[in-house]
Amino acid sequence: MKPLVEAAVERRRLVLWRHGRTEWNKVGRAQGHADVSLDEVGRAQAARAAPVLASHQPAFVWSSDLARARETAQFLTKLTGHQLRLDRRLREYDVGARQGMTRDEFRAAFPELLDVYLAGETDVPVPGAEVTADVQNRMLEVLHEATATVQPGETGVLVGHGASLRTGLLAFFGVPLQNREMLAGMANCAWTVLHEHRRYGWQIVDYNAQTLPEAVDLPDDPSYQ
Repeated sequence: MKPLVEAAVERRRLVLWRHGRTEWNKVGRAQGHADVSLDEVGRAQAARAAPVLASHQPAFVWSSDLARARETAQFLTKLTGHQLRLDRRLREYDVGARQGMTRDEFRAAFPELLDVYLAGETDVPVPGAEVTADVQNRMLEVLHEATATVQPGETGVLVGHGASLRTGLLAFFGVPLQNREMLAGMANCAWTVLHEHRRYGWQIVDYNAQTLPEAVDLPDDPSYQ
Protein backbone atom coordinates (compact mmCIF):
# COMPACT_ATOMS: atom_id res chain seq x y z
CA MET A 1 0.00 0.00 0.00
CA LYS A 2 1.39 3.39 -0.98
CA PRO A 3 2.06 5.63 2.05
CA LEU A 4 -0.18 8.68 2.35
CA VAL A 5 2.80 10.90 3.11
CA GLU A 6 5.68 10.69 0.69
CA ALA A 7 9.26 10.99 1.85
CA ALA A 8 10.58 14.53 2.01
CA VAL A 9 12.69 15.56 -0.94
CA GLU A 10 15.56 18.00 -0.68
CA ARG A 11 14.35 20.71 -3.00
CA ARG A 12 16.53 23.11 -4.91
CA ARG A 13 15.60 26.78 -4.40
CA LEU A 14 16.38 30.01 -6.18
CA VAL A 15 15.67 33.47 -4.78
CA LEU A 16 15.36 36.48 -7.09
CA TRP A 17 15.93 39.64 -5.03
CA ARG A 18 15.31 43.15 -6.31
CA HIS A 19 17.59 45.95 -5.13
CA GLY A 20 16.60 48.48 -2.45
CA ARG A 21 15.32 51.95 -3.15
CA THR A 22 17.39 54.69 -4.75
CA GLU A 23 16.78 58.41 -4.97
CA TRP A 24 15.92 57.90 -8.64
CA ASN A 25 13.28 55.33 -7.66
CA LYS A 26 11.84 57.86 -5.24
CA VAL A 27 11.44 60.61 -7.84
CA GLY A 28 10.59 58.30 -10.76
CA ARG A 29 13.69 58.58 -12.94
CA ALA A 30 14.38 55.75 -15.38
CA GLN A 31 17.61 54.16 -14.20
CA GLY A 32 18.47 51.59 -16.82
CA HIS A 33 22.24 51.05 -16.71
CA ALA A 34 22.92 54.19 -14.68
CA ASP A 35 25.14 53.36 -11.71
CA VAL A 36 22.87 54.80 -9.02
CA SER A 37 23.50 53.91 -5.36
CA LEU A 38 20.95 53.03 -2.70
CA ASP A 39 19.50 55.89 -0.70
CA GLU A 40 19.02 55.81 3.07
CA VAL A 41 15.70 54.00 2.76
CA GLY A 42 17.19 51.47 0.34
CA ARG A 43 20.02 50.67 2.73
CA ALA A 44 17.55 50.18 5.56
CA GLN A 45 15.44 47.90 3.37
CA ALA A 46 18.45 45.75 2.49
CA ALA A 47 19.58 45.60 6.12
CA ARG A 48 16.15 44.30 7.18
CA ALA A 49 15.81 41.79 4.35
CA ALA A 50 19.33 40.34 4.45
CA PRO A 51 18.92 38.31 7.69
CA VAL A 52 15.74 36.71 6.30
CA LEU A 53 17.52 35.62 3.12
CA ALA A 54 20.59 34.57 5.10
CA SER A 55 18.36 32.19 7.07
CA HIS A 56 18.04 30.16 3.85
CA GLN A 57 21.81 29.53 4.11
CA PRO A 58 22.40 30.32 0.43
CA ALA A 59 25.05 28.37 -1.40
CA PHE A 60 25.90 31.37 -3.61
CA VAL A 61 24.99 35.00 -4.18
CA TRP A 62 25.18 36.49 -7.67
CA SER A 63 24.38 40.11 -8.43
CA SER A 64 24.07 42.63 -11.21
CA ASP A 65 27.20 44.75 -11.26
CA LEU A 66 25.21 48.00 -11.05
CA ALA A 67 25.68 49.83 -7.75
CA ARG A 68 22.12 49.57 -6.44
CA ALA A 69 22.06 45.78 -6.83
CA ARG A 70 25.67 45.26 -5.76
CA GLU A 71 25.18 47.30 -2.58
CA THR A 72 21.99 45.40 -1.77
CA ALA A 73 23.73 42.05 -2.23
CA GLN A 74 26.61 43.08 0.03
CA PHE A 75 24.25 43.31 3.00
CA LEU A 76 23.63 39.59 2.49
CA THR A 77 27.21 38.51 1.80
CA LYS A 78 28.38 40.29 4.96
CA LEU A 79 26.16 37.86 6.87
CA THR A 80 26.90 34.73 4.85
CA GLY A 81 30.60 35.23 4.18
CA HIS A 82 30.17 34.50 0.47
CA GLN A 83 32.30 36.11 -2.17
CA LEU A 84 29.88 38.11 -4.29
CA ARG A 85 29.81 37.19 -7.96
CA LEU A 86 28.96 40.13 -10.23
CA ASP A 87 27.18 39.30 -13.48
CA ARG A 88 26.29 41.87 -16.15
CA ARG A 89 23.53 39.60 -17.44
CA LEU A 90 21.49 40.51 -14.34
CA ARG A 91 21.45 44.20 -15.24
CA GLU A 92 18.26 46.18 -15.75
CA TYR A 93 17.01 47.01 -19.25
CA ASP A 94 19.21 49.55 -20.96
CA VAL A 95 16.62 52.29 -21.50
CA GLY A 96 18.79 54.31 -23.87
CA ALA A 97 17.97 58.00 -24.20
CA ARG A 98 15.22 57.64 -21.55
CA GLN A 99 17.86 57.08 -18.85
CA GLY A 100 17.65 59.70 -16.13
CA MET A 101 14.28 61.02 -17.27
CA THR A 102 11.05 61.28 -15.30
CA ARG A 103 7.80 60.49 -17.07
CA ASP A 104 7.17 64.20 -17.69
CA GLU A 105 10.67 64.67 -19.08
CA PHE A 106 10.20 61.68 -21.36
CA ARG A 107 6.91 63.18 -22.57
CA ALA A 108 8.63 66.46 -23.36
CA ALA A 109 11.56 64.85 -25.14
CA PHE A 110 9.70 62.11 -27.05
CA PRO A 111 6.00 63.05 -27.23
CA GLU A 112 5.43 60.77 -30.22
CA LEU A 113 6.80 57.77 -28.31
CA LEU A 114 4.92 58.23 -25.06
CA ASP A 115 1.59 57.07 -26.48
CA VAL A 116 3.29 53.94 -27.81
CA TYR A 117 4.87 53.40 -24.41
CA LEU A 118 1.61 53.90 -22.49
CA ALA A 119 -0.22 51.58 -24.89
CA GLY A 120 1.85 48.73 -23.48
CA GLU A 121 3.97 47.95 -26.50
CA THR A 122 6.72 45.46 -25.74
CA ASP A 123 9.45 47.59 -27.28
CA VAL A 124 9.25 51.36 -27.69
CA PRO A 125 11.81 52.64 -30.22
CA VAL A 126 13.68 54.93 -27.82
CA PRO A 127 17.13 55.70 -29.25
CA GLY A 128 19.72 53.34 -27.80
CA ALA A 129 17.25 51.26 -25.79
CA GLU A 130 17.70 47.51 -25.37
CA VAL A 131 15.03 45.32 -26.95
CA THR A 132 13.14 42.84 -24.82
CA ALA A 133 14.35 39.80 -26.76
CA ASP A 134 17.92 40.62 -25.76
CA VAL A 135 16.91 41.01 -22.10
CA GLN A 136 15.06 37.69 -22.25
CA ASN A 137 18.08 35.93 -23.73
CA ARG A 138 20.59 37.18 -21.16
CA MET A 139 18.23 36.63 -18.23
CA LEU A 140 17.42 33.11 -19.40
CA GLU A 141 21.14 32.36 -19.66
CA VAL A 142 21.83 33.38 -16.09
CA LEU A 143 18.69 31.72 -14.70
CA HIS A 144 19.49 28.43 -16.40
CA GLU A 145 23.08 28.62 -15.18
CA ALA A 146 21.92 29.32 -11.64
CA THR A 147 19.41 26.47 -11.60
CA ALA A 148 22.08 24.13 -12.95
CA THR A 149 24.51 25.27 -10.23
CA VAL A 150 22.26 24.95 -7.18
CA GLN A 151 22.29 21.44 -5.71
CA PRO A 152 19.52 19.47 -3.94
CA GLY A 153 18.82 21.02 -0.57
CA GLU A 154 20.58 24.26 -1.54
CA THR A 155 19.39 27.80 -2.20
CA GLY A 156 20.93 30.28 -4.63
CA VAL A 157 20.30 34.03 -4.60
CA LEU A 158 20.30 36.32 -7.64
CA VAL A 159 20.16 40.08 -7.00
CA GLY A 160 18.87 42.24 -9.80
CA HIS A 161 16.30 44.74 -11.04
CA GLY A 162 12.54 44.94 -11.25
CA ALA A 163 11.82 44.94 -14.97
CA SER A 164 14.54 42.52 -16.07
CA LEU A 165 13.77 40.08 -13.24
CA ARG A 166 10.10 40.01 -14.24
CA THR A 167 10.99 39.57 -17.91
CA GLY A 168 13.39 36.77 -17.03
CA LEU A 169 10.87 35.05 -14.78
CA LEU A 170 8.21 35.05 -17.49
CA ALA A 171 10.67 33.71 -20.05
CA PHE A 172 11.88 31.02 -17.64
CA PHE A 173 8.33 29.69 -17.31
CA GLY A 174 7.51 30.16 -21.00
CA VAL A 175 4.82 32.80 -20.40
CA PRO A 176 4.21 35.04 -23.44
CA LEU A 177 5.31 38.60 -22.79
CA GLN A 178 1.84 39.94 -23.61
CA ASN A 179 0.72 38.26 -20.37
CA ARG A 180 3.30 40.09 -18.27
CA GLU A 181 0.64 41.98 -16.30
CA MET A 182 -0.23 38.75 -14.52
CA LEU A 183 2.81 39.58 -12.37
CA ALA A 184 2.78 42.81 -10.42
CA GLY A 185 5.97 44.83 -10.47
CA MET A 186 8.42 43.82 -7.77
CA ALA A 187 8.73 46.37 -4.97
CA ASN A 188 12.13 47.65 -3.90
CA CYS A 189 13.99 44.96 -1.92
CA ALA A 190 11.23 42.39 -2.48
CA TRP A 191 12.07 38.87 -3.58
CA THR A 192 10.62 35.86 -5.36
CA VAL A 193 11.27 32.25 -4.35
CA LEU A 194 11.34 29.36 -6.82
CA HIS A 195 11.69 25.73 -5.89
CA GLU A 196 11.91 22.57 -7.90
CA HIS A 197 9.05 20.13 -7.38
CA ARG A 198 10.07 16.53 -8.03
CA ARG A 199 7.14 15.96 -10.42
CA TYR A 200 6.22 19.40 -11.72
CA GLY A 201 9.59 21.07 -12.08
CA TRP A 202 10.29 24.63 -11.06
CA GLN A 203 7.46 26.51 -9.35
CA ILE A 204 6.92 30.00 -7.92
CA VAL A 205 6.25 29.50 -4.22
CA ASP A 206 6.51 33.15 -3.13
CA TYR A 207 6.35 36.39 -5.10
CA ASN A 208 7.06 39.98 -4.08
CA ALA A 209 7.85 38.95 -0.50
CA GLN A 210 8.88 41.84 1.74
CA THR A 211 9.99 42.46 5.30
CA LEU A 212 9.23 46.16 5.47
CA PRO A 213 7.02 47.18 8.39
CA GLU A 214 5.48 50.08 6.52
CA ALA A 215 3.07 49.78 3.61
CA VAL A 216 4.90 49.78 0.29
CA ASP A 217 3.32 50.81 -2.99
CA LEU A 218 4.04 48.50 -5.88
CA PRO A 219 5.49 50.25 -8.94
CA ASP A 220 2.76 51.23 -11.38
CA ASP A 221 5.22 50.90 -14.20
CA PRO A 222 7.63 47.99 -13.61
CA SER A 223 9.58 48.79 -16.78
CA TYR A 224 10.43 52.26 -15.48
CA GLN A 225 13.23 51.06 -13.21
